[in-house]
Amino acid sequence: MPLFTEQIQLLEQTCPVAMRGTVIESRGLAVRVADLPVPVGASVAIDSRAGLSAGEVIGFDQDYTVVMPLGAMTGIRRGDRVTAQQFYQYVPAGRQLLGRVINAMGEPIDGLGPLTDVIPQPLAGAPIDPMDRPPINQPLATGVRAVDGLLSVGRGQRLGVFALPGLGKSTLLATMAKHTSADVTVIGLVGERGREVRDFVDQQLGEEGLKQSVVVCATGDESPLLRIRAANVATAVAEHFRDEGKDVLLLIDSVTRYCQAQRQVGLAAGEPPATKGFPPSVFSMLPGLLERCGRTSRGSITGLYAVLVEGDELTDPISDAARGILDGHIQLSQKLANEGHWPAIDVLTSISRVANDVTDVQHQEARREVLRLVHHYREVEDLLNIGAYAAGSNPDYDLAIATKSAIDQLLRQGAGDVKGKADFNTAKRMLLALIQNIQGVKTNLAQQLQRLQQQQSQPMAQPARS
Repeated sequence: MPLFTEQIQLLEQTCPVAMRGTVIESRGLAVRVADLPVPVGASVAIDSRAGLSAGEVIGFDQDYTVVMPLGAMTGIRRGDRVTAQQFYQYVPAGRQLLGRVINAMGEPIDGLGPLTDVIPQPLAGAPIDPMDRPPINQPLATGVRAVDGLLSVGRGQRLGVFALPGLGKSTLLATMAKHTSADVTVIGLVGERGREVRDFVDQQLGEEGLKQSVVVCATGDESPLLRIRAANVATAVAEHFRDEGKDVLLLIDSVTRYCQAQRQVGLAAGEPPATKGFPPSVFSMLPGLLERCGRTSRGSITGLYAVLVEGDELTDPISDAARGILDGHIQLSQKLANEGHWPAIDVLTSISRVANDVTDVQHQEARREVLRLVHHYREVEDLLNIGAYAAGSNPDYDLAIATKSAIDQLLRQGAGDVKGKADFNTAKRMLLALIQNIQGVKTNLAQQLQRLQQQQSQPMAQPARS
């Protein structure tokens, strides 16, 4: 790389002269500014009675530039001066961010002092060349047995975690962040409740998980622009580590709140609502965010995205759009959560589209056998609950009933069961041991059935004559 390349790039994107406009009116969350010919995405400063406030250009309305403040609109009035700051925005990146918590502007909020020795990284990264995407053929351990064993994740895969509120999405993501075998973890908390940020960092992620992590957060009471920016900042930081040759795990919680924030921005910019109130820009920005993950010739970004299902999943446009882009999904079940089954992963409705590419044939056969038994138990469960199933009626059902506790023991896992970095081979060994146990149970059931059939085939003894 030529000397001073990064500094030259910054100079090229900076406004060469002071460009100022004037606030004409406000509509909802945005203001219209006259005489400010700057591009969409440019950062500006609004000089009002309340002082200087940051904003961003989100569109145009005839001769006016539409600007949305990053903070409250209190104090902004007609005639206030608006000054362009930067045409294209950058965020700080580098190893100095490890173990730190920053906001959507890249500023530390953990009280550990300012960031030093950081490198400017473009907020909106360039699309990856499709020919620079090697096949995903290496597994990534997450520390969650149900995932590593039955829904194996590959380095560079993009996976969604779909669930209703309160089923443990954040706890599941924190467990993966804490015990993943990835080199670096970048966590984007988008639209979270304010109290949950500190709880996530201190209680769920912990000191051990934070050491190799970067946390970017924008709470639900902040500007929608900051919520959108938090997801983009987390992705940009992940791209920096990927370009250094690292295997990065990127967690975004949640994509739904990212899309809701863009809905607010799009409507403020004058977009018409299209699908259930979401403007078209939401469905064009979503693949732009998700496609930034993946494996390249330098490194990889494995993306795990929480998707908050609203009401009926079949009619939720965000869930539907995300499923069509991602490389698989983890479905959390309300029924399993009510039974105290954690993680509440429904392995039958979940899928990893690269599982066969990152596992061997023995692992694949074991996974299919376990899924087959879980499916058979679901089929016979209602009959068992009402006492209408007779043992011996169906060998597959008998085996599923007999091995349910052993399968549950593999799939159930406490949040503190894993220590340190996860090893993918550990989950594989446990899965193969389960298969051996199942084979033993299957043999015993076959012998019992054979003895029962022999007893039934023997003629009944005739009563003695007097």
